[in-house]
Amino acid sequence: MVLVTGACGHIGNTLVRKLLELGEKVRALVFPGEDTSSLDGLAVEQVRGDVCDRKSLDDAFTGADTVFHLAGMVSIIPGRKDLLYRVNVIGTRNIVDACLSHQVTRLIYTSSVHALPDLPKGMSITESSGFSPISAFGEYGKSKAAATLEVFDGIKKGLDAVICCPSGVIGPNDYKPSKMGQCLLDFVSGRLKLSLDGGYDFVDVRDVATGEIAAWKKGRTGETYILSGEKISVMQILSLAAYQEGLEPPKFSIPYFLARIGAFFMTLFAGKKKEPLLTTDSLSILRSNYNFKNEKTVSELGYKARRLDETISDTLRWFRERGMS
Repeated sequence: MVLVTGACGHIGNTLVRKLLELGEKVRALVFPGEDTSSLDGLAVEQVRGDVCDRKSLDDAFTGADTVFHLAGMVSIIPGRKDLLYRVNVIGTRNIVDACLSHQVTRLIYTSSVHALPDLPKGMSITESSGFSPISAFGEYGKSKAAATLEVFDGIKKGLDAVICCPSGVIGPNDYKPSKMGQCLLDFVSGRLKLSLDGGYDFVDVRDVATGEIAAWKKGRTGETYILSGEKISVMQILSLAAYQEGLEPPKFSIPYFLARIGAFFMTLFAGKKKEPLLTTDSLSILRSNYNFKNEKTVSELGYKARRLDETISDTLRWFRERGMS
């Protein structure tokens, strides 16, 4: 039995689909009241539980021999430090404890490249860069770094675990949708006319799921694997979308200082419950060092990431088929 936490999320539901294709018996840990539409029609057992409540996890873990832990909180707006810590760090600590208590054979933990040190531009960021909440970027990155250290503590206690660090994820099965998914939707609908300065390393969600399964099957205990893709600017992403949709590509990018002012007011008016499309943190990420190296993942796991023009084409088609664009 394979247990997937965060199974309703973008990576999670894509991973569930691939596991089912491989003939695995899959159980999903579902937060009480969570929207499970991304799992509709899939032959997956759903068990309610909250990673922040250790006792609530026992039913889901009973009989599970493999656990993919993807449940977590992704937030780039201020004022959520305590919630990020509770969900990402305490939640991961509870997952590790449940794995040890139920003699789980292997844990595959989905960390993030944001948990790696925020190194100056020009430097390569690899798995050997390590994890430190002090040197990670932003409160989200710091919480993921601390959560990863919880997994390493579990390994010291005898847990067989590997860590995966995806870069910016984009692709089909984007039900929520994600920030980049919403950006594509806004562009093809005409709501977004201009691009933003900067870029990042983006990877197809299907390649992340395949990489996680490879980490399960081939990864070495205690090792970290970067699941990165293609380094690309926001302008290039929107231009690829324009080409796919027969639209005019954006001609200009919003100057960084103006974008920061806009992001400030977006965050201000969104409040603490609604996640705005753009924040000052997300802008900083687009101008940060995203020189992630995945040679170790390629050599040890046979990892391969597809070209983003294919990803964007498939994503836009998926949105159309669901009536989202």
